[in-house]
This record gives sequence, structure tokens and C-alpha cells, in this order.
Amino acid sequence: MAKKKRKSNQSRVSFRKRHQGRVRDSDLTRQFHVGDTESLADAVKNERVSGKGDLTRKRTVVGVQASAPASAEHPQSHDSLLIGGRVLRAHGLRNTVLADDGRTFECSIRQVLKSLSIDGRGTVVAGDRIQFRAESETTGMIEFVAPRHGIISRQSRGQQHIIAANVDHLLIVTSAAEPTIKPALIDRFLLSAEQCGLNPVVIINKCDLVDPASLQPILGVYASLGYRVLLTSADRGTNIDYLKELLKGKQTALSGQSGVGKSSLLNAVEPGLGLAVSEVSKDNQKGRHTTTTSTLIPLQGENAGWVFDTPGIRQFQLWDITAEEVAGLMPDLRPHVGECRYANCLHLSEDDCGVKNAVADGRIDARRYDSYCHLLEEDLLL
Repeated sequence: MAKKKRKSNQSRVSFRKRHQGRVRDSDLTRQFHVGDTESLADAVKNERVSGKGDLTRKRTVVGVQASAPASAEHPQSHDSLLIGGRVLRAHGLRNTVLADDGRTFECSIRQVLKSLSIDGRGTVVAGDRIQFRAESETTGMIEFVAPRHGIISRQSRGQQHIIAANVDHLLIVTSAAEPTIKPALIDRFLLSAEQCGLNPVVIINKCDLVDPASLQPILGVYASLGYRVLLTSADRGTNIDYLKELLKGKQTALSGQSGVGKSSLLNAVEPGLGLAVSEVSKDNQKGRHTTTTSTLIPLQGENAGWVFDTPGIRQFQLWDITAEEVAGLMPDLRPHVGECRYANCLHLSEDDCGVKNAVADGRIDARRYDSYCHLLEEDLLL
């Protein structure tokens, strides 16, 4: 009987290349022929001479695969000392991790994970399910990260900036006043939610500062698109109980501009959190940044669940969405895309455009179309 071959737990991975110049051929003398006009001195000076030529340096590692990461339930390493946990905060080289047994650790990231990551900035983010090895009672080393779902990202300096991972619900928080509501910013978050396959909830906080009747037009627009809209007041406790029900048993992200009251809402949901809050500037009606990095907060008792307190965002640039995809991600524009004369119509200045005809007939809200045009012309640099 043939002996069953044991599956190897080792993988070959490439070293992360940093400031490595192009490799120059090392056998220049063999390529030199009498009569050539070039000489060895003409070789490009900024190229390295390497005996390995263009060979890529690799190394063998245990417990990590280059093709697909392990899941949290079935780690690749069979080491029984690995501990499951959840990343509460990723800040620089240190990551705050809550272990499944309730202990808190400050963990570093194993170098090979950085080598496998396309962008080291997003190797580990808040919300990740991870496996780590305890090095002391309070410190550890992250060995691998489980596959992600529900990733909320934005574009920052041409790169992906992951705000939160493994999100079940996205609560888009805005305010009725101080600062005033920004529908264009809401639309950007809604596009991101559509792309990630999340069911967003639009929360208009500080509803006690205005006449609720003045909010009916915008409430009607989002409600007609199938989005759930909730009016809240952290100061008066309006709809806080309903908000608690939304958070139960889920990993929920609160996103929105600075000063809309995200931290205040979380303090109202669980008074013992004591998150820092500040008043909106009277000069420019802009909020002050009290949350500087995304933090995953465990809720206790009957409100058991997880919630992200994210930094306030005044500009939300979309990530990995092309101009041609935007209309298809907007539920009110999507049905009319097929009515356009041209298959590649961007619904801006083209003739016989089904979307523009729907706006003219009142079948698409004019404000939503203006937001679409602004997004394509400025954010996507058309």
C-alpha cells in the first residue's frame, strides 16, 4: 500500500523589493566582441552587477501560503499555541488585539505577512480576524490574517486606504445641522456600500435642532430608493433604542464627516464607553477630529456586538470604481442606463441619453443627478 504523502506546511515567498535597482548582466566580458563600438565602461552606472542576474530572491516560510490566506477557523499552522482574536486598532507597528478568551494584547506583524501584502499599510486593519502567538502576558506576534469581507475603503494619495474590514452593516451618519447635511457625501458612501454588497442605513443625527418637516424631501428620496433612514438625537435619546437593535450581534461601521456625532451616538448606546466628543466650530461649521484612527469597540450586555468608531471624513474619494460603473451602482439611475443610444454613454453630454431624459421627466431626482455629474467630473477627473 502506497504511503500517503504528507501535505507540506511550507511555502515559497518572494522578498519584498524596496529600493532595488535593475540587475545588469554579469557576463559582460563574454558578450564583448572585437570591433564593437561599445566598451565595458559604457555600462549603465545605476544598474547593479549581480551573480544571480534577474533571479528573484525567495525564502521558505511555515504557516503562510502565497495564494490564499487561511481562515480563522482552520489555521494553516498546526501549532496549538496560536490564539484567535480580533484586531481592535491598527496604529503604526502596534496592533491592539482582543483575544477570544477576553485578554488584550499589543501585537506586532510577522514580517512575511508584510512581504505577501501588496500594500503594507493595509496588512492588518481594524476588524480583522487573526491568529497570533503570545510572547508575554500582554504582547504577541500576528501569524496570519483571515480572509476579509465587507471592506470599506477610500482612495488616499492614489492608494487604497482600508477604513474597516469584515463589516456587516454600514451606518452613514450625517447631521441635520452643525454641520449641515451633505447629500453628496452620503451618495459616495452609498456607492461604496453598493460595491461592497452592504445594506446601508442613513442616520440623520441632531434632528432636534431643525424642524423635522424640512428633512422630508431628502428622506423621501432615499426611502424611495429602498434605503432605510433613521432620525436620531444623541442629546435627547431619540431612536437610540432602535439604533441598539441594529447593532446587536453585528460588526457595524459608523461613517461620516467630522462633527456629526458618531461618538456621541455610541456614548448614548452604551454610556460607559466615554468616547471623546467636541463641539462644531462656530466659524466654519466643521467638526473637530476627536477620533484619529478606526477603532473596533465591543459592546457589552444586551447590546452585545461590535462597532467601529471611524475618523471623521470631509472628503471621501471612491476606490476601485470606474466612471462607467457609477451609474450602475445608483439604484435610481440603473434602470435607465439601457435606454441610452450609446453603450458607453456616461450620461453627461451625449445625445439620446436615457438617464438625462429621465431627469427631465422627473423620474430621477435632479439633486441625485447633480451629485452624479459632480462625482464624474471632479472626483474621477473626466
